[in-house]
Amino acid sequence: MKLPRVGLGCMSLSHAYGLPPSDEVALKMLRTALDDGAQMLDTAMLYGGGRNEELVGRAIRGRRDEIVLASKGGMAMVDGFKKIDGRPDSLRAQVDASLARLGTDHIDLYYLHRWDKTIPIGDSVGALSEAVDAGKIGAIGLSEVSVVRLREAQAVAPIAAVQNEYSLWSRNPELGMLQATAILGVTLVAFAPLARGFLSDSIGDPTYFAAKDIRRAMPRFQSEHWSTNAALLPAWRRLAVEAGCTPAQLALSWLLSRGSHVLPIPGTTSSAHVRENLAAADLAVDAGLLRRAGELVDAASVSGPRYNPVQSAEVDAESFESLR
Repeated sequence: MKLPRVGLGCMSLSHAYGLPPSDEVALKMLRTALDDGAQMLDTAMLYGGGRNEELVGRAIRGRRDEIVLASKGGMAMVDGFKKIDGRPDSLRAQVDASLARLGTDHIDLYYLHRWDKTIPIGDSVGALSEAVDAGKIGAIGLSEVSVVRLREAQAVAPIAAVQNEYSLWSRNPELGMLQATAILGVTLVAFAPLARGFLSDSIGDPTYFAAKDIRRAMPRFQSEHWSTNAALLPAWRRLAVEAGCTPAQLALSWLLSRGSHVLPIPGTTSSAHVRENLAAADLAVDAGLLRRAGELVDAASVSGPRYNPVQSAEVDAESFESLR
């Protein structure tokens, strides 16, 4: 499975950040992204309650061989509520449902979206391994897991990728996962590489987020932390000007410099931003400037944890809060 340096996260086309675009607009954006060279689309059964997979399926119809297709199971909307369910029988059914929504006979990379802490991760991975053997999925991925869980999973079946949040302002993978994936030959797929819009300098006042915007529940966008974080932006803008690129491209360039196995998947609803993000793979930003970017925005300068207590309980990835 040949992976590009930058992928495209599709979540925001169906939910999460404000009001998603209409299916017609989203479909046009995805098809334009393929025309512009996007080679990896990342979706999940959770996004839009399955609608995102259906949308991606329509976009790739007739062009399936052009892309690496990634989706996720183990977390879904049930009766309007998010439910984590990694039982083998559930995953078997979810893989089949994802295939049907995507309109394909195979998914290149299928993640366990969250570890179901009520069962051993090996049970979930075993079910996905069966799907690999059946030709339904090409490779297994894990999301929001720790190094311990990755090694437990690797003992059951090969793991091709770990998708954890990673950006200048979310350094959690540097607590072990960045190094472990490099050693094990596992791709580290960085979701939210633009810090949920912060590093693209696209956020004004978080109090104006739409009612259902998931960032409303995230501490870093709340008043007690936002003023400290927003104070970083003027210097961030100046660094991007010095680098001769956009703030988003600088953030992606920094991530790409962290290792050849690191693959950011920025999401957007804008075709122009897709082109901007993909172009980051070809930029040559001075190493000294990247180092300064990493010193400006890091675990010490960013205020607030990435998740609130309820959200934190759902994930297994290493956290700075657990060290304090």
